[in-house]
Amino acid sequence: MIRIAVMGLGEAGARYARGLAEAGAEVTGFDPFVDVAGSGIRQCARLDECVEGADVVLSLVGARASVDAARDAAPRMDAGALLADLNTASPETKRHVASVAAASGVAVADVAVLAPVPRAGHRTPLLASGEAAAVFAERMRPFGVPVDVVAGGIGDAARLKLLRAMFMKGVAALVLEGLEAARATGAEAWLRGQIASELGPDGEAVVQRLVTGTYTHAERREREMRDAIGLLDQWGTPADMTRATHAWLRRIVDGRG
Repeated sequence: MIRIAVMGLGEAGARYARGLAEAGAEVTGFDPFVDVAGSGIRQCARLDECVEGADVVLSLVGARASVDAARDAAPRMDAGALLADLNTASPETKRHVASVAAASGVAVADVAVLAPVPRAGHRTPLLASGEAAAVFAERMRPFGVPVDVVAGGIGDAARLKLLRAMFMKGVAALVLEGLEAARATGAEAWLRGQIASELGPDGEAVVQRLVTGTYTHAERREREMRDAIGLLDQWGTPADMTRATHAWLRRIVDGRG
């Protein structure tokens, strides 16, 4: 049986831990800041207990903690185990994670999560790149995890996710701006209906997800757009819309939106 360790039992990590266990994997979890007792997750008190014997270690600790998590976990992992970094982070941060893990002989898969995990849990679509990407996909797919392996090294899956995020977060920012303007003129319901009709049969639900998701995850998405702007500047391509999206997210984080 494949054993999977999950570092980070927040919104996404807890859903992965529960879903993978229900799909038949042996799952352990570790998070010193969250107590998930009673949730059906086997939570370990120590990191070494969590990763010992694991074939795959999923890192879902957030971009800021991802390098430190890799540094802590890699020396405790068994030979042949791989570290899958599912955190939303810049390509540079992903490469830093890989270099830290490599010092302990641990291979890393750069994994990009392509949709909000609460929607589909462990069945959320993933992109994976790097030397361990194919092995990651092979070990995860039997549990219903959809993984596409993309060409390239560490950071390439993260790069593709940022390209997608520029569009998705940009659409959300445009919806927010339009609705706020319409609210000021008493036309919010009308404009919301217009937007929903353009987004297909589930348009109203999509609008609601765009609005609530932006406010719920504003801090993480603000950092994501900062990373995206850094890439666009590096490539020398226009970043006007992405800068505007970042401004909206920054306004929400600051309590002004």
